[in-house]
Amino acid sequence: MKIGGHGLQEHVRLLGPLFGFIAAAWALRMIVYAAGVSKASLWLHVISVTLVGALSILLAVVMIHRRRFGSYASVVASVFLLMCWEQLLIVAAIAFTALTGFNNVYSAPEFSFGETPWVHAAGHLTFGIGSGTIFGGAMGCLLLWMLRRGDPAGAK
Repeated sequence: MKIGGHGLQEHVRLLGPLFGFIAAAWALRMIVYAAGVSKASLWLHVISVTLVGALSILLAVVMIHRRRFGSYASVVASVFLLMCWEQLLIVAAIAFTALTGFNNVYSAPEFSFGETPWVHAAGHLTFGIGSGTIFGGAMGCLLLWMLRRGDPAGAK
């Protein structure tokens, strides 16, 4: 299956560093929370997987434009892959809490809206991936359109 002239494996290879970036933010947030940093601390709010995910989408679009790696379909596919990775990491942390009873930042009551861990995880796998792909795809396609209007040839 080709998306924007490139296979899924090529998309994953292009996004590899961004997957690592998201995973690093996820791990760092878990470490900071486990270290007992106050929930009101700036560090716990700055280290956000959602923020890093949005930044990763912007970086992916810039890479797609600069490398002439497909078009809008590649942007949406990339956003979907990044959102799946982001949400799977969060679900893994929630499942860890559900199975072990050891709380982490992703299972804290203020983030789970009082739901059971499995309902919370299901929300991430459905609404998290779905809404993230829709809004991230729209943002990414708009950015690609702006980049293509400003630099039609695309730098190589």
